[in-house]
Amino acid sequence: MRSENTPFTGGPLDGRVLPVLVGATGRPPKVYPVPVPGHDGIPPTVHVYRREPGPAGRLGLPRGWRYTYDPEGGAGRSLKWPWSKGR
Repeated sequence: MRSENTPFTGGPLDGRVLPVLVGATGRPPKVYPVPVPGHDGIPPTVHVYRREPGPAGRLGLPRGWRYTYDPEGGAGRSLKWPWSKGR
């Protein structure tokens, strides 16, 4: 599989550029969870980053992708199907 160096903004990974595996379409995953183990009785946490288009290039088209920190951790962003109401 191919990987792409992707910048991270916000949160504990602010300013870092990490290699992220890309899929068959050449895009990294929409959500990138970063698990952090707990030490000395502190429970483990998961930091969530969301994919966004990168900075605009010369023609105004985005170049690449970047991940932005989501402090809520994806709460309330589940997929809702219209045919599954009340079931």
